[in-house]
Amino acid sequence: MSSVHTTSLSSLPLLARGKVRDNYAVGDDRLLMVASDRISAFDVIMAEPIPGKGELLTNMALFWFRQLADIVPNHLTGDDPEGVVTDEERAQVAGRSMLVRRLRPLPVEAVVRGYLAGSGWAEYRQQQTVCGVELPAGLRNASKLAAPIFTPATKAEAGAHDENISFARLVSMIGEPLAEQVRRTALALYSRAAEFALARGIIIADTKFEFGLDEHGTLTLMDEVLTPDSSRYWPVDGYAEALASGMNPPSFDKQYLRDWLENVRIDGKPWNKKAPAPHLTPEVITQTGARYREAFARLTGGG
Repeated sequence: MSSVHTTSLSSLPLLARGKVRDNYAVGDDRLLMVASDRISAFDVIMAEPIPGKGELLTNMALFWFRQLADIVPNHLTGDDPEGVVTDEERAQVAGRSMLVRRLRPLPVEAVVRGYLAGSGWAEYRQQQTVCGVELPAGLRNASKLAAPIFTPATKAEAGAHDENISFARLVSMIGEPLAEQVRRTALALYSRAAEFALARGIIIADTKFEFGLDEHGTLTLMDEVLTPDSSRYWPVDGYAEALASGMNPPSFDKQYLRDWLENVRIDGKPWNKKAPAPHLTPEVITQTGARYREAFARLTGGG
């Protein structure tokens, strides 16, 4: 399977390269978002791509945009992404791109957690809270929460780490009415998606949404949504055993890569989680791609 690590479109102005997506301007009001096969962990981009990952992420995002369209508007235009590039450039964007409306992005990630994992688990062990939300005593790694919680984070530049913030800080950044709307909308999106996925044998432990405002100030869902890059996907089978053992559950997301990176040694020392990242082995590349494909197949029936 061929891979695209970095796109190079000369027919459109490049606006930004993110951890995964390359964004190009299409006039003044649209963007061409191209999902590469890059993968990041701990906010560091790996040198090796995961073949086919960009196409899978795009198709999964489009799937979820359709499922959630009645909850909040999204940034899709409905136009053909291949129609805005030259014939010679189509191979770089085919199947892995979205033509979207240009929005004013909010400077936060709207994280929703239904289970205790990752940085949330680390904070809970220290002070029994997650982003200022108090939780009951006695929870374990991967515990299901009594109800999903909204735990926003600031967006980090490439190479920097996202920072979990309190709701009060979010209010200070964007104002209380908009902060309340973001929280309410993110929780509604997560609840709908979690219920859908659970019926297909997948637990969505947590996820992050990104929002922007259009020219009328309307809150709009943007970027990616509920992909294995932005969510923790756990298979229902195997969850109970993992919870009992205190280990991370099996996953269909980046956790396999994160766990490998946590255990890799460079000159006998753990990786410091700064660039450059350790080189991924062929097995890690293959296994990571297989987990992403399994998530997509379970959720969508393969199509």
